[in-house]
Amino acid sequence: MRGDAKSMTVLSPRSAAEAVKTYAKVPAALPFAGGTDLMVGWNLGQLNGRAVLDLSRVSEWKKIRVVGDGVDVGSLVTHAQIQAHAVLRKRFPLLVAACATVGAAQIQNRGTIGGNIANASPAGDTFPALAVYGATVRVIGPNGRRAIPIGDIFAGVKKTTLKPGELIEAVFLPFPDKTPTRGVFRKVGTRAAQAISKTVFAGLIWNGKGGVLEEARLAFGSMAPTVRRLHAVEGYLRGRRLNDVSIAAAAELMPNDVSPIDDIRSTREYRLSVSRNLLIAFLKGELK
Repeated sequence: MRGDAKSMTVLSPRSAAEAVKTYAKVPAALPFAGGTDLMVGWNLGQLNGRAVLDLSRVSEWKKIRVVGDGVDVGSLVTHAQIQAHAVLRKRFPLLVAACATVGAAQIQNRGTIGGNIANASPAGDTFPALAVYGATVRVIGPNGRRAIPIGDIFAGVKKTTLKPGELIEAVFLPFPDKTPTRGVFRKVGTRAAQAISKTVFAGLIWNGKGGVLEEARLAFGSMAPTVRRLHAVEGYLRGRRLNDVSIAAAAELMPNDVSPIDDIRSTREYRLSVSRNLLIAFLKGELK
C-alpha cells in the first residue's frame, strides 16, 4: 500500500530554533529535506504513519557562505546549487564533480547535502570528496551545537552518530593550505549515468620538492558500510617518489584500509580489483 498523504502529520518549522524545539516535542518524527530517499519509502508504504518534520522552510540552512577559512554549505543546499557556486567550483572541484553524478537533474535539484549525509548510504557519491577535503558536519540539538568530522558521523549502513534530537545545519569545507597538485573524482557504476556506485573514489595529492609526495588524501565509498580514507596508503606514500615500485606497494596496502562488501550491485572481488586499478591510475597521473 502506498503512503496516504491525508493521514500523514507534517510539521513545518520556520527557523532552526523552531526545528529543534519541534523535533524535541515529537522525537519520532522523520526529518524531511529534499525527500529523494524518504519519498521512495513513502510510496512503498514504509513510513508506518510517522510524522514528518519538513525542514524546507528553514531558510538559514539553504545558504552557501564563504568565510575566512573555508565555505559553509547549509544542510538544505541542493546538489545543483553546489555545482553552480563559483567558489566551490574553483576550490572544491571534486565535490562539484560528485554532485553532478547524483541521479538525474531532478534529483540534483531536490536532493540536499544534509539529507545525503543523514541518509548515510554506503554508496553516497559525495562522501569520498567530503572526506578528502576534511569536511566537518555542524549539527544542532537540544544541548546546543557541535562539529563532527565527516569520517566520524557515519556509524554504519543508514546509521549516523547524531544524538537524539540533533539535526544537521551545515557542512564546513576548510580551504586547503596549498593548492593540490592533482585531484580526481571517479564513480564506477553499472552504466555511465544515473547509477548507484559499485565504487566511488576521490583523491588529492600534493607534490613537494624533487618529485617527493608531500601529502595524499585518498577515499573510497561503496567499499564498506561507511566511507573510508586510505590512511595506511597515505602514510606509506608520504615522503616517497611516485614510481612503479611505490605505487604497486601502495595498492597492496588497500585491504588494510577498506574491506569491500558483496551486495546486489557487485562482488567484493570486483570492487577491490576496480578500486585498486583506480588508485594506481590516479597515482600514475592517468586519471583526468
